[in-house]
Order: sequence, then structure tokens, then C-alpha cells
Amino acid sequence: MSTLSTEAIRASVARQRAYAEDLFDQMARCSQRPRGITRDTYGAGENAAHDVFAKHGAGLGLEIRRDAAANTYATWPGNDRRLPRIIVGSHLDSVPHGGNFDGAAGVVAGLVAVAALRELGAVPRRDLTVMGIRAEESVWFQVSYIGSRSALGTLPPSALDARRIDTGQTLTEHLAASGGDPAALREGEREIAPTDVHAFLEVHIEQAPSLVELGKPIAICTGIPGNFRYPDARILGRYDHVGTPRRFRRDAATAAADFAMALDRLWQEHETAGIPMAATLGRFHTDAAAHGMTTVAGEFRFSLDVRAYDAAVLAKLEARLCDIAREIEASRGVRFDLGPRASAEVGIVSPTIRSELEQAAALLGISAATIGSPASHDTAAFASAGVPSAMIFVRNENGSHNPDEHMEIGDFLDACAVLAAWIAEHAI
Repeated sequence: MSTLSTEAIRASVARQRAYAEDLFDQMARCSQRPRGITRDTYGAGENAAHDVFAKHGAGLGLEIRRDAAANTYATWPGNDRRLPRIIVGSHLDSVPHGGNFDGAAGVVAGLVAVAALRELGAVPRRDLTVMGIRAEESVWFQVSYIGSRSALGTLPPSALDARRIDTGQTLTEHLAASGGDPAALREGEREIAPTDVHAFLEVHIEQAPSLVELGKPIAICTGIPGNFRYPDARILGRYDHVGTPRRFRRDAATAAADFAMALDRLWQEHETAGIPMAATLGRFHTDAAAHGMTTVAGEFRFSLDVRAYDAAVLAKLEARLCDIAREIEASRGVRFDLGPRASAEVGIVSPTIRSELEQAAALLGISAATIGSPASHDTAAFASAGVPSAMIFVRNENGSHNPDEHMEIGDFLDACAVLAAWIAEHAI
């Protein structure tokens, strides 16, 4: 039981404002682009962010190490290092032309919490590790949770053969160039045994402006969706002259339109029934090398991401979409080739930690909502591995995955105060 008062913790966290602002500024400067932030996975941007993190962790007197996946760990040693440790962290990569806070806020929050507790003279009884996680943004290699699953030993070896969408190089090549050890990962080496972790906590900006709508600075997460994905799906029809009568056409573009509208109707059905889900056609286009104004499209390419908070719901959704594809094939004379499939399990938030975070917010006088995450997070990888896990969201007016991500530093410090108060109860 911590002897630190909530008032002292909140005041100490507030005194870290300049430290947090400087850290965010440094993260931005090492990855600034003409449009937004690009911290490319296993590339120059992500590497630079990990260097910034390691430098600041060392500046706090923390032990710095990197694992075979080049994840970075900054550990405040506890008095009894045999006790399961607490890990706080998030990812440091971004989507192309993204914002500065998606991911990085969780790493900075860990450092701010440590700085605040150290300022108060706290001495941890167990290890407290701030983790900078690699490769959470699946857009680069089209593989989910590369860094966290590598650390936990749950990344399939086949993922190391995935190629980055812009360079064409494999994950093995990029990982080696970033100081990792792909051979060790292929052999099953892991850094984190779930039984050695007391809990994993992640602070993250919200992906949609729910907290803006609710007028709350932070939220405690109630669950993380699982998903299934088809990153390289195609509809194959036949290229024809623009004057070809409808009855002869095998139009891949109109088949794609049918699929998109059926997908949206399916989502609307679930929304009306109160079943949360989301479906996204992230890429949706004809072949630029063959399409033209006077040509009926013979091929259409798209990506599909479907997510929900219940594994049974996901399974039914996938079955329904396969049925829809078969119906369109029959009516349009086309063929669906969904290509490789990827998926991520539903992330179950620890009800105990969730309740404790809610209580900490109340004791600190911070108004906190409870919301489900619309996005996938490394927390889900830890939860799936059996680690008690939870998340805190920070209000973000403009959504994420765009250059205009917005986070008030006061809201962020509220999240850090809740995090630090929970850590104090479990580690001090």
C-alpha cells in the first residue's frame, strides 16, 4: 500500500509539464515531414524516436536495454527483482503522414509517471519498465503487433518474410538494419514471459472524438476489438469496350460497388442491433496500369478490415461477407480473390485494473469516462498472452492517423496522474 497521497502525486505530475512538452517536441523533430509525422516502422523515423526515448530513460537513471525485435526497455529497478514487473508503454512508429501523439503519448506517459514518483522520493518494490514498442502500425508490413508479439514470443516466424509496402524489403532485412536479431526471433526467442508480468498498462490518445463529445479529459478502456483483414483482395472480371451491353459485362468495378454497399448495410444492421463493430475498405481502386474512361474494369483491388469486440461476432461477420461475395460472383459474373488473411484476437481488459483506474481517477478528482477502443493496440497482444492489461485514453479532438492529432497537455497529465497513482499502489 502506497504512503503517497493522491494530492502529492497529482502535483508532482503537474510539475513534469515542461519535461513532457520537451519530449514530445523532440519526438516530432526527429520525424517531421512536410505533411505530418512519419516514424516509419523499422526505418529512420522509428529508430530516431527510440533513440530519444532511450536517452531520456537513461537521464532518469533507468536501465536501458533492447531485445531481439529492437524494442526498447527503460527499467526502474525494484527492491525485490523476483517480483513480477509492471510494464507501461506503447508504440513509437506512426502511419505515413500521421500525428505526433498516436503511440508516443504512451511512452512519454510512462517516463512522466516515473519522473513524478522519483521526485516524491518513492522507491519501487518491484521493477517498473517503460517499454517503447516497435512496429504496431500494421500499414507498413501488413502484420499486426510485430514488436509486442515478438517480445512475448507469439509472432509467427512467417511474419519475418513480410515485405514493407514502400521499400519491398523484408521484415528480416529492416529488423537487422535497425539493430534487431531476426534469427533469434525465428528460433522463438522471447523477452517477456507473461508469468513475469504483474500488469501491462498503455496510455493512448483516443482515435475518435468520443471524449470531446462527452466533455471528458480521459477515459478508461472497456475493451479492444479483434479483427480479420484481407490486405490484398481482388475482384476479377473481364476488360471490355465501354459500349458493351450490360448483359455481357463482367464488370469488376460495379461488383466492388455492390460489395461496398452490402458491407455498409451489414454494419448498419449491427449498429441498429446495438452490436459494436467497424468495417473499412482502406484501399479501393481499379488497376491504374489498365483502367481508362472507355474501358470496362476487368480487375478491382481493395483491402478489408473488419473489427468487433466479440470473437463469435467476428466469425459470423466473416461468414456473412463470404456469402455476399458469392452472391455478387453469381450476379456479376466475376470472381473474388481475397488473398492472404490476417487477424488479431479480441483484447480483454482486466476488470480489476479497470476498476482500480476508475477509482484512482475519482480520488484524484479527474472526471473519466468509460469507452471501448475503436482501434487495435499492443495492449491486446499482452492480454491475449495472459497478461492482466488495461488502457487509459486521452481526449483527442481531431482523431488519429492524421497530421492534425490534437491533445491538450493538461488532459495528458490527467492520464499520467491516474497512471502514476495506480503504479504507486502496486509498485511503491
